[in-house]
Amino acid sequence: MPDVQNPCPTGASPAPDDDRASASVALVIVGATGDLTRRLLLPGLARALTVHDLPEVTLVGSAHADGHSLEEWRGVIEEAVGETDLDADARAGLVERAAWRTADASDPEDLGALLVAAREAAGEEAVVVLYLALDPDLAAEACAALEQVEDRPEGLRIVLEKPFGSDQRSARELNALLGRIAGEEDVFRVDHFLRESMVSGLLTLRTANRVLGRVWSAADVEHVDIVADESLALEGRAGFYDGTGALEDMLQSHLLQVLAMVALEPPRRLTPDALQDAVVEVLRATRVRDDDAVASSRRARYTAGTVGGQDVPDYVAEEGVDPENGAETLAQVELEVRTDRWAGVPFRLRSGKALEPRRWEVVLSLRPPEGVPAGLEAAAGRERIVVGLDPRALRVELAVDGPDTPFVAERSVLAADLAEEDVDAYGEVMRGVLTGDRMLSVRGDAAEECWRILAPVIEAWDAGRVPLDEYAAGSSGPEDWPER
Repeated sequence: MPDVQNPCPTGASPAPDDDRASASVALVIVGATGDLTRRLLLPGLARALTVHDLPEVTLVGSAHADGHSLEEWRGVIEEAVGETDLDADARAGLVERAAWRTADASDPEDLGALLVAAREAAGEEAVVVLYLALDPDLAAEACAALEQVEDRPEGLRIVLEKPFGSDQRSARELNALLGRIAGEEDVFRVDHFLRESMVSGLLTLRTANRVLGRVWSAADVEHVDIVADESLALEGRAGFYDGTGALEDMLQSHLLQVLAMVALEPPRRLTPDALQDAVVEVLRATRVRDDDAVASSRRARYTAGTVGGQDVPDYVAEEGVDPENGAETLAQVELEVRTDRWAGVPFRLRSGKALEPRRWEVVLSLRPPEGVPAGLEAAAGRERIVVGLDPRALRVELAVDGPDTPFVAERSVLAADLAEEDVDAYGEVMRGVLTGDRMLSVRGDAAEECWRILAPVIEAWDAGRVPLDEYAAGSSGPEDWPER
């Protein structure tokens, strides 16, 4: 393999032993020529560097195919960060320090040489972060190769994109493999849906708010909906999406993590270990509702329609789609959290593509009030607490006396916008992996529990026991699906 390309290596400043965030970092991106790197990782890095005081970063790019070069890699970096607010000097530093090495990440010799090259580029004292911007199968192959690399950098951090395995067994095997390579504190399983603002927003509403905190349980909540309906259609992602579908793309990872944040028992201290302990505890208590995967799940696929004034073809007519895969573009599952706080409360998780309106929110529908005096007409519909995930907002729908109809309650809305973070989702991801902050990383046992929870649904769908319904692109879903 060719030698590392980096004509201007820089030394690393020493890092205090007790500060994981203070060392310089060699950020090795395997899959550096892919769309994830160009569109999300590098812009996210630039935004994180703009807002946060982060270590000096040496970007080491790598890909399997020959024909790429340091000059091309520098051009990718320049283009990807050029539209951000990163100042000119910082941008120039990223480009000048950049290094490139062609390597097959599934080959232990190649991978070992890549890690050596990263230390040479950034300095022997730099923390090495290995970001596997690869399909899950390729990432698993890279981890298997990494186990055979004898001279791994001390404190090596490994970053993987979801999904983590393809079922509970494979997730457990992947976690065992990772455990032989690094400590759990140095493994970052990325779920970019877990924005810091979302996590802090939900926990603050529950714990620092006397009004809402008092009704956050089965005593007052009748059911919970966690919805991520998006207006985007396939958008050229058939290569990944058609073999995955909405259930495994969104519910198995993203929405189960949101459920955990809604339903967990708040820890006494907000530390990564305490928060992740609480997440795992609530996931272990989560089951398909009534243990009936057929009655508690629905799936559908969009047909031709119009979304936002744009024509969308039938899903099976999209380029790269294999109709025999039977991939769903809308998935809905009802779960229950078998804890004292949430006993008997259905949690409905739903996500799909080519839907209108777009909805990314958590909705807690409250039980009817008790003791309404005779002669006072109750408001139609449930009082609700609606937490918007994107954009971030809070809406509380309460019963109040109608202005022109005394003793007839109407629903009124109290609304507030919640502060957005200064960086985007991948900016938060990059901040975490550069500083070693695991607050938003998915822990290994949580990843295994997510597969365990939905295994009965996946089995029922694979066996054809749940029909694949249809809905027109631009609609809110199948007409015969019940609303609530």
